[in-house]
Order: sequence, then C-alpha cells, then structure tokens
Amino acid sequence: MNPSKSFLTLLASILALVLASCANKVALGPDGKPIDSQGKPVNPFPPGTYDHFKAEADYPKTMKTWKNDQLLPQTDAGNSRIVISLPMQRGFLMKGDEVVIDYPISSGVPSRPTPPGNYKILEKIVEKSSNAYGRVLDPEGNQVEGETPKEVPEGGKFVGAPMRYWMRLTWDGVGHHIGPLPRSRRAASHACIRGPSAVMPIIYGKVKIGTPVAVEE
Repeated sequence: MNPSKSFLTLLASILALVLASCANKVALGPDGKPIDSQGKPVNPFPPGTYDHFKAEADYPKTMKTWKNDQLLPQTDAGNSRIVISLPMQRGFLMKGDEVVIDYPISSGVPSRPTPPGNYKILEKIVEKSSNAYGRVLDPEGNQVEGETPKEVPEGGKFVGAPMRYWMRLTWDGVGHHIGPLPRSRRAASHACIRGPSAVMPIIYGKVKIGTPVAVEE
C-alpha cells in the first residue's frame, strides 16, 4: 500500500472517532444537568438505579417511591433508622449510610411546624386515631365546621382523623403515620409527618421502639 494513502486512511479514521465522540457528548444546562439537543433534561444514569431516580426532572417533588430491593430484605429493626428532610419533603429508610427506601412525605404547616431534631420512636400503634384533630359531627351524624373536640356541638361527637401505622416521636403529639399527601408536594399536616399508605406499613415493620429518627431542616 502507498505510505501516503495509508497515512490518509489512518487520519480519516482518527477524525471519524473524534467527530463521533463530539456528537455523543452530552451538553449541560444552566443548572449543570445534562440536556439534549432540544434543551430538554437527559437522565444519564441507568434506569432503576437510585442515581437515575434522583436525576429525574421532577425529583424531589415526585410522588414516586424508590426501593433498594437488595437491601430491603437485609434491613430490620436492629439496623435501621429514618431520616426526614423537611426542605425536600422526602423520607428515607436507612441501613447505615445507605438509602433503602426514598419516599414522599408531608410535614407540618408553618403555623404548626414539624420540629426538627433527633428523636427515637417512643410508641408504635397500627390502628391509631387522633385525639386532637378530626371530624366534628352534629347529633344527626352530619359533619359540621370544626376539627377539634372543643368544637363539638351538644349531642354531637368527635371522630379522630385516622393515623394508621403510627410511630410516635414526641409525647406532645408529633408522629410519623399514613396520611394524605398533596399533589403539590407541600407541607400540610398539624406537625405530624404523613407518609404514603403503600410505604408506611413497610417502614413500620422495619423499625422498633427506640429506632433513631432524624428530622432535618
């Protein structure tokens, strides 16, 4: 083969590789996250991984839950802990420093905030109802305005809001339990930490009285 032709062939191959590399390079948006040629977010991580879950455009506002299916069977009341992030409105079941479940929560509204701090679970009750907030019924059983026992009309009654899979954090009424989560992913409770009905029984089963719970602000 002609040496000059051989050199040109090699040069062409190198140039093709460089161009292909440049074409496959992922651009970054103003926030430093990968974007495609249309400027839309690109998730660079393998689907199913925790990195992929956190890199999704709607995280942490997503209503979705992520589970580590390998660690979950290894996690129990002897090695677990819970972390609650108030800014992210997310809860985390942890085994050591590894996330086992990442799930949405709803904490207390500004007028009745969830107090940050380090706690331990003081009490566990599967079937629990609030003795402070709920529905107020008149003597005929119709719901009327009001949400506390003090607002019950004569002959009426108070029906406490359900707080199933209750895990008490303070003796003045703050706990972690099943409760409604706003689609807007905002704080909406009376200081308690609400969690999804599909997740809280799992969390409940992986902890015990004395399990550490960190509420971070």
